Amino acid sequence: MIKLEDYGDEIRLKAVSEYYETEPQGEVKDQQWFTNQMIALEIDAEIWSPQGFMSTCTAIEAKMGRERTVKGGPRPLDMDIVAWGDVTMDMDFLTLPHPRAKERAFVLVPLKEIAPNYVFPDGTTIDEALDAIEYRLEDRKIWQKA
Repeated sequence: MIKLEDYGDEIRLKAVSEYYETEPQGEVKDQQWFTNQMIALEIDAEIWSPQGFMSTCTAIEAKMGRERTVKGGPRPLDMDIVAWGDVTMDMDFLTLPHPRAKERAFVLVPLKEIAPNYVFPDGTTIDEALDAIEYRLEDRKIWQKA
């Protein structure tokens, strides 16, 4: 089990959303629904960079059994950094804010729960992003409280 306490005071949990079950998106639909949750962390920026933290997340995924064999396929864990304060970057393995965050209810709904006043670096509010997306897929809600 991975625990934040393992990192000392470098990483502090600030908020945790409810769990949300969401229908698989993309091409691989024949799989179990995903369970999504959003957390807000306070991270010591003198110790952690976004790239270093993403590398740690990828290592945690691997430790929990994730194998990147089928894009969009089943996986025991998928960790993403949605935003890192107001940092913007576009690298091979990390783009901030997450390039599809504003298109996904399964990101925006729990994000609104833990940070209702969050504004993306481009000035878009969570409510504006939610208003701009389609909530339904094949006439079913793509998110629901678990």
